[in-house]
Amino acid sequence: MKFLIDTHILLWAAYESTKLSIAARDIMEDEGNELFYSAASLWEIAIKNGLGREDFQVNLPLFRRGLLDNGYRELSITSSHAIAVATLPQIHKDPFDRMLLAQALHEGITLLTSDGNLMRYSVPLRLA
Repeated sequence: MKFLIDTHILLWAAYESTKLSIAARDIMEDEGNELFYSAASLWEIAIKNGLGREDFQVNLPLFRRGLLDNGYRELSITSSHAIAVATLPQIHKDPFDRMLLAQALHEGITLLTSDGNLMRYSVPLRLA
């Protein structure tokens, strides 16, 4: 199965694995699953790191290298993804989450998230 991993889950997996749920850990350790990260997640980390958010203080080039070295595939942001954002209802205002939702919807990939607010969207997702 294909999973797009939400930003916080990526950060927890890399730096605070005790925060990962058993469900998230099982999905991420299952070699039968394809794991994706979005360019939007790196963009979110860069912006929030620059704003001084403690939970986003990472070395981005090293973080990206770690994702690639661990078999994650990068999902670029396309104009089709940007257009898909416009089709989402205005439930959640976070632009990064909205892009991840749009990418999951457009690509037919299940979004793995810890954000229960995203469950209100008609997008393939798994709460972990």
